[in-house]
Amino acid sequence: MGSPGFAVPALDALVDAGHEVTCVYCQPPRPAGRGKREQPTAVQARATALGLPVRHPAALSAADVQQEFAALGADVAVVAAYGLILPQPVLDAPRYGCINIHASLLPRWRGAAPIHRAIMAGDSETGVAIMQMAAGLDTGPVLLRGSQPITATDTTASLHDKLAAQGAQLLLQALSSLDALEPTPQDTAGVSYAQKIDKSEARIDWTRPAAEVDRQIRGLCHFPGAWTMALGDRVKCLGSELVEDTGRAGPAGQVLSPDLKIACGQGTLRLTQLQRAGKSAQDSGSFLRGFALPVGTQLG
Repeated sequence: MGSPGFAVPALDALVDAGHEVTCVYCQPPRPAGRGKREQPTAVQARATALGLPVRHPAALSAADVQQEFAALGADVAVVAAYGLILPQPVLDAPRYGCINIHASLLPRWRGAAPIHRAIMAGDSETGVAIMQMAAGLDTGPVLLRGSQPITATDTTASLHDKLAAQGAQLLLQALSSLDALEPTPQDTAGVSYAQKIDKSEARIDWTRPAAEVDRQIRGLCHFPGAWTMALGDRVKCLGSELVEDTGRAGPAGQVLSPDLKIACGQGTLRLTQLQRAGKSAQDSGSFLRGFALPVGTQLG
């Protein structure tokens, strides 16, 4: 049970390990792209390529949907970024219940956007928790966990891929020893919530410290993408790095050098990847050849 790309490595791992996947559940196809044609989720596309049966109900609350699920007779349901609430009859149907691959070290960052929030908060590490699902939001006991350092260059995209691969391997470990694993209740003292990313968070406030702006840029890459106004155009900032202060004073948001060092409220960063509306993302050198930002330009 999963929908986006994060869940695909887990599906592949199950198949490669020889587990019998009785059915794949994902969210329904949705209109996307300029033509607004319905596009299947990444999991549906992969399941179809693997020749697996797929169901994509809009919700799991209907009695007939729950009966169809129970009739599968599954030993366990594996859930990874599915995106739908699992009612109690669904949680109870498989012999071993439902286990979830969650991209954080629970109880830190329960909720919808754990990878984004970990980077934006400046966490030094995150990881994956294999959790026995319960009725609450990511509240169930943890079966296995594995940590993952967050580097100074990690973006949500790079960390997403690392955690997806790690989650797939931990899942196989959990399935190989379900009877022997001891569920560990989460420590309620360490609970934090990863609220869904809102587009209102994406505009850069250059008066903030450079370290915070850098984490915002890396945490919101590539969606929705942190952005700023530059010479009347809206520009997404998709890559950055902290740099030593140039020694040149300038107001927050001012371009301080030809290689796009930008003054912040405290400290300096350099923009390394940018994107104009309707254009592809480019490294800073390529971007500047088509859209000059001279020293002294004010971003905001």
